[in-house]
Amino acid sequence: MTAKSVFRFAPSPTGYIHIGNARTAMWNALLAKKLGGTFILRFDDTDIERSKQEYADAILEDLAWLGVTPDRIERQSARIPRYQAALEEFKAQGLVYACYESAEELDRKRKRQQARGLPPIYDRAALTLTAEDRAKLEAEGRTPHWRFKLSGKTVRWQDGVRGDCHIETASLSDPVLVRGDGTFLYTFASVIDDIDMGVTDILRGEDHVANTAVQLELFHAFDAKPPRFSHHNLITTLTGEEMSKRTGSLSIRSFREEGVDPLAVTLVAVLTGTSEPVHPVASLDALADTLDLGKFSRALTKFDPAEIRELSKRLLHAKPFIEIAPKLATMGIAGDKAEAFWGAIHGNIDRIEDAAVWWDILTKPQHFAVDEPAFLAEAAQLLPPAPFDTTTWSAWTGALQAATGRKGKALFMPLRLALTGRDSGPELKAVLPLLGRSAVLSRLDPAPHS
Repeated sequence: MTAKSVFRFAPSPTGYIHIGNARTAMWNALLAKKLGGTFILRFDDTDIERSKQEYADAILEDLAWLGVTPDRIERQSARIPRYQAALEEFKAQGLVYACYESAEELDRKRKRQQARGLPPIYDRAALTLTAEDRAKLEAEGRTPHWRFKLSGKTVRWQDGVRGDCHIETASLSDPVLVRGDGTFLYTFASVIDDIDMGVTDILRGEDHVANTAVQLELFHAFDAKPPRFSHHNLITTLTGEEMSKRTGSLSIRSFREEGVDPLAVTLVAVLTGTSEPVHPVASLDALADTLDLGKFSRALTKFDPAEIRELSKRLLHAKPFIEIAPKLATMGIAGDKAEAFWGAIHGNIDRIEDAAVWWDILTKPQHFAVDEPAFLAEAAQLLPPAPFDTTTWSAWTGALQAATGRKGKALFMPLRLALTGRDSGPELKAVLPLLGRSAVLSRLDPAPHS
């Protein structure tokens, strides 16, 4: 029997998640669903200054809106004692070393190396410090940050998306595991969490590829079996810019506020940049069944938010009344006319909220001014008797055309404007039965009584 799959999404709660974050989150959640595994939401909140509870709450809300409820929620800020204990173990084993350079000093070092045509990696100068040197620096008020000493060897792994991968760790700086203020960096905390939480699969953006070599060496240092790593391609804005939680670029919250269908957001997030075309599906379960890491493209992909809006409309237009009725009821759209109303207007709205506008137009007393009094008076005289059905419109307009000689837009537009106040909208053959004869006559009257 194979071990149960455990996937995780580990955002830092420093802003609202964007479509790129949602892409990673939904792939992990849906693969866990497909494999009958576990999906962990793990907040990387060790950065006390930038991490905010409001953003953690927003991430949970956004995932819930997309249809995902994590099986477990973890917070790295609650696990500091565990990381501290692991650091002490590493110190005892000589796997980490203390460094005292300030950020400014490190920046100057990098610039000097670049000016000499050298790779801007840490020179391990701290390894040459004596006990007396360290004592002197600490007496000056410097507190050390701690680096993990990489092996300098070639690290290889079989990536679920990219295939055979290898990185020479000699080309990387020894990673800082703990800052001078004692806070732990994601690199260290993440590996400890993945071990302790039994994570079997890590799927993330390809901007983390270099991190993988470092983390694999950390797994080895802990004598732990590493998860399977997969790195998907990235998506950018239409202008080629990276997405950022800090700027709010294309945030999931902005799509929520816009009123688009959450399934449309998920479909575009998950399928953009794969060989699978973006297309409607019935549910997240149906989408999960189609997922395959082999479908990821290796190319950087630009994201067009208009694709979400268009797909959202397609999904909305296809919803049967029985599915949409509860939502319509919360908007006051209910009763004997509700189903016929949805059948009439569903293909002419962009958002479900637009239904409320049409409900007011078609069910409440209205009068729309139209500068065609003689034509509307004749239309009233030729209006067929009640009850109205879907054949009433063609009978009425046929009689009007014969009497007036009008046709096309000259015939239909004054009637549409008088009946709905709009120059476009639902088919009028469906509108007439919803209005009824009395309301139609009232709206055709150029000066109705108040």
